[in-house]
Amino acid sequence: MERLHIEYPIIVEGRYDKIKLSSLTDATVIATDGFGIFNAGEKRALLRRIAGEKKLIVLTDSDGAGLVIRNHLRGIIPADRLINVYVPPVRGKEKRKKSPSKEGLLGVEGVEAELLRKLLLPFSENGEAKPCGRAVTKQDFYEDGLSGQTDSAAKRAALAKRLGLPANMSSNALLEAINLIYTYEQYKENVNNG
Repeated sequence: MERLHIEYPIIVEGRYDKIKLSSLTDATVIATDGFGIFNAGEKRALLRRIAGEKKLIVLTDSDGAGLVIRNHLRGIIPADRLINVYVPPVRGKEKRKKSPSKEGLLGVEGVEAELLRKLLLPFSENGEAKPCGRAVTKQDFYEDGLSGQTDSAAKRAALAKRLGLPANMSSNALLEAINLIYTYEQYKENVNNG
């Protein structure tokens, strides 16, 4: 299988994630060493420096730890320099581990290579251009009951599940992911079929 040519560096959590992605793409893959990024001043400085030159793809696990690391990165790198790609929550256990993770979800290293390839294809030179059209907006979220109402969080979680995205995403993160992956029409179809 041909490796994807991606010009953007990809940030992952650990070395096994890095090994997996390095077999799928020729992009520079940078591991945060999990929560080690919190104390790694030199690595944070490097990421900020790289972000000054080009955007960075963030591909962390879909569990709570992955969300914490992703949010930390958002705090040190300007939002317009990050491309957030989300691994869907897949139940299971990585082959190298004796037991499943705390939340029972596969991380980047454990999901199928073809799924990772599909997630990264839009950012590669080998990929097809995403159909252009109307973007989903915060106003759409409000009108569709996904924000500003008492049951909005539950509706967002249900939509995220239907779309194969982590249920614990913030409203803004879900909106960003939808606009990266889906057309407005696909979004409306999923909202209306919920």
